[in-house]
Amino acid sequence: MDLRGAPHSVKLWQLNGTDYEPQWTPKQGSETRFSSWTPLTNKQSNLQLFEERMKLVLHWFDLWIDSQRKHLLHSLLMRCTKSQLKYCRDMLNETLPVTRVDFTAVLPRFLSLYVMSFLSPRDLCSAAQVSWQWRVLTEQDCLWAGRCIKRGWFLPYAPKEKEFGAWKNHYISCVSTLDWLTHREAAEMYGTLNQANMGVTEEEEERRKERRRRQKIKEAVKEEKRLSMTSRRAWGTNPKSERSRGGSSQTDRSSSELAVRSWPSHSWPLRTAESPATSLSPQRGQLDGTHMTSVSRLFKATTVSPSLPHTVCAALLLLISNRIPAYEMVLSGVKAGVTVVLYDHRGTLSSLLSQMERAVSGQQVRRLGLLVPGGTEEIHLVNDSILSERTLPYPDLQEFWVKLCGLVAPGQQGGGIDIFCPLAASASGLALICDLSNLIGLKVRAPLGLATGSFQNILGEWSGGDGGAVPVEQDPAAPALQYMFDSVLLGWCRQAQWMEEVLGQLRNSLELQLQQASVQARGRALGLFLWEKICLDNLCVSRELSEALTVGLTTLSRQGDNRPVEFLSSFLMRWSKEEDGERNQAAGGSSSAPQGLETCPGLIQELPQTTLDWRCSVGREVLHSERLYLGRLSAVLKVYQEPLMAALSSNRAILSNADIQIIFRPVAVILQLNSLFQADLQTRLQHWGADQCLGDVFVKLCSKLNVYTNYLNNYINTIRTIDKCREAKPAFRAFLKRADRTLPTHMLSLQELLLCPVWRIHEYVTLLQALTLQTRPGHPDHSDLCSALNTMLQFREFIQKLKRNSEADRLLEETQKRIQGCPSLIEGNRQLIITQDAMLLRSPDEQIPESLRTFEHVFDVGLFLFNDALVLTRRKLQHTPFTVCHLSTHTFLASVALSSLAVREILHTRYVSHAFVLNGPHRSWVCATEQGEEKEYFLSVLRSAINSSLAGHQ
Repeated sequence: MDLRGAPHSVKLWQLNGTDYEPQWTPKQGSETRFSSWTPLTNKQSNLQLFEERMKLVLHWFDLWIDSQRKHLLHSLLMRCTKSQLKYCRDMLNETLPVTRVDFTAVLPRFLSLYVMSFLSPRDLCSAAQVSWQWRVLTEQDCLWAGRCIKRGWFLPYAPKEKEFGAWKNHYISCVSTLDWLTHREAAEMYGTLNQANMGVTEEEEERRKERRRRQKIKEAVKEEKRLSMTSRRAWGTNPKSERSRGGSSQTDRSSSELAVRSWPSHSWPLRTAESPATSLSPQRGQLDGTHMTSVSRLFKATTVSPSLPHTVCAALLLLISNRIPAYEMVLSGVKAGVTVVLYDHRGTLSSLLSQMERAVSGQQVRRLGLLVPGGTEEIHLVNDSILSERTLPYPDLQEFWVKLCGLVAPGQQGGGIDIFCPLAASASGLALICDLSNLIGLKVRAPLGLATGSFQNILGEWSGGDGGAVPVEQDPAAPALQYMFDSVLLGWCRQAQWMEEVLGQLRNSLELQLQQASVQARGRALGLFLWEKICLDNLCVSRELSEALTVGLTTLSRQGDNRPVEFLSSFLMRWSKEEDGERNQAAGGSSSAPQGLETCPGLIQELPQTTLDWRCSVGREVLHSERLYLGRLSAVLKVYQEPLMAALSSNRAILSNADIQIIFRPVAVILQLNSLFQADLQTRLQHWGADQCLGDVFVKLCSKLNVYTNYLNNYINTIRTIDKCREAKPAFRAFLKRADRTLPTHMLSLQELLLCPVWRIHEYVTLLQALTLQTRPGHPDHSDLCSALNTMLQFREFIQKLKRNSEADRLLEETQKRIQGCPSLIEGNRQLIITQDAMLLRSPDEQIPESLRTFEHVFDVGLFLFNDALVLTRRKLQHTPFTVCHLSTHTFLASVALSSLAVREILHTRYVSHAFVLNGPHRSWVCATEQGEEKEYFLSVLRSAINSSLAGHQ
């Protein structure tokens, strides 16, 4: 069979009428496909054949009608790749360039509004007739509100959220009622530039005067209204009620003290007419029993006369972070005349600054107080902003503080900043205070950190703004007492930790009832509720008195005297004599010290502050706190270990010997170590002098910190052993019930007493920083103190690392139990970063543009963000019948690895708000939060986690 290349019959018919002549050629060795006339390797033949076919197709295209041509083009475009389609698009743009387009359909919404803001009101009304979309844009309030306010035309009501066009209608109604003249009428009345009007009749002159009088009346009414709005008094305040409250008795707490603390000082701050010293409480020794007297003086001092000008600056501004434990108690004790700003710690510096500017309403405050988390070297303003000596030169922090100082009165008028963190207790913190003061030009004060405890350094001495201390004739805690009542401040500083636990339960219980209230009002209500329930003002006593009463009652319970009152009275008399003897002995044994230096902390308030030996004061505080620490460790052994060992020896074992050793043996080793440390301290302080050293004592303690290391490594096992024995052995459970929170245990439980070594390390750091700060560089004790401080700082970082790891493991376990049907979450180095409640949305039609797309609420979801994945759950609310309580349950829905997750925000429209899209590898979810702040914070944390995950994979 002859297989030489010959055209097919159909091909012959197609080439009919052309100059085609069949030529017989020998068989080529090149590769062919489907036929012998489609060469693959012969490029010249392939190109010639392609040109012939293209001419043929173009010949057919010229013969077809318009619909056939369009059909062919459509088929070709559907077969093209993306690069070929882009080429076609570029060719079309060059051939038919776009000359007219609706910019509102191309540009973003805010750019379209910015363009239209340059139009006059008449042009805006004309543009509204173009289309429905143009009408919606031109009637936005942002275009008309400024024009109305500039002319003094204010709306008599506040427009609703989805209402638009109110300001435009108000502008049109105001313009339509104006008295206006045409050009001819104006020329007849006032004349023109070329020819003045000399023929003014008497009637026209009278009309002109009447018009001027009406204009003056309108301006006077407008000015009076403006002054009344700027100087309006707070709701619920009147001079009569103030005078009646100010004269109330000391026992009538509900009508006097509560009225002061419930004073609405958040939106319209009161101005004090007198100096801040008139509203301060007495000396620290007189804190108890004089609270109502100070409240009465405060009422008289903060009464505002209506004749005061509105330009008087606000008295004080207190900035409180919601990361402060039991911040609700602080809110409940804020004095009248103090403007409070409670802010979310998860925000940014710009949002914090704008919140403060809204609070002061353009006025300057005399002093600014910062109650924020921090330590002796740094303060944490917001979540991602830490202020320290190293970070202060950063541009964003400097810009924030420069703008912040604009809200505070100048230093010549008494302006300044009070930071409640003990920055003045360390050299780096003191350097931060000096640098910050030089930057903003204001005096900055902070606690010296000489007092140990929860927040008791606030009650101690403060720096005077120039590195010195507060003068003694003024209360050392006076900077803090300017903002809060003394009883509330005293109770909060000493009991903030357990208050936080109680308030945490109150927040969960009253979440639904207070859901519509603001965070600040909600916190103040919870604080007042807790204050009324526990009455801390009746419980606050001085530290010396509480210690004496505790020891006296403990001795009374051991001896079992039949006359407890007489026994306690005689015991307190002996206690007082012993204290006086110790003070006299300490004063007599300090002959080697320079003359005028004080060596006993009990006499601190008897001499001017400049003559105090601050190193001795810090040393005395170290010794006093060490005694309290050893007393608590001794209570662990005496109250718990000894009875358990006695029961074990008498064959009535409550715990086994192995469990007793696991729980109490590390405490006994620490007690032995710190007893030697206390003895060395006491010896040095009894022979105190200017060149006396304490650093070598601390260095000796730091050389044996492996005892604390073993204790901390076994701490979690110890706590779990206690919990296991408590659940499995009823006798041990009854024993703990009798022994916990009694006078011998300092009103603490066994678990709380076992935390004392952890707390003590933090106190060592604070005290060492204060001692190093008060020791000059040339002193023989300076090098040892610096060495001990560095060791303690490293050990504190080790404790914080253990705490973070334990907290991360606990959160993972709780999350695993919380989500039903969830795969195992405890694997690798996975950590829970944040959880967020949201709503899952769905759009009925995906073809509609997002700006016009509507969404429906499918169900509630929970977003659990880990460092490597995002878990989505279905959240259900189960309400308890006949109550307002509810319980939320989570069911596993999906999980997406962060490396394959993309996030996209949805623009805020009238149909959806605070929404965003989570795009996974297989599907996507449209979610929305209740508030915009929650969305911004969650997305910022999510994007940061995604970037970290991608960087880890690379």
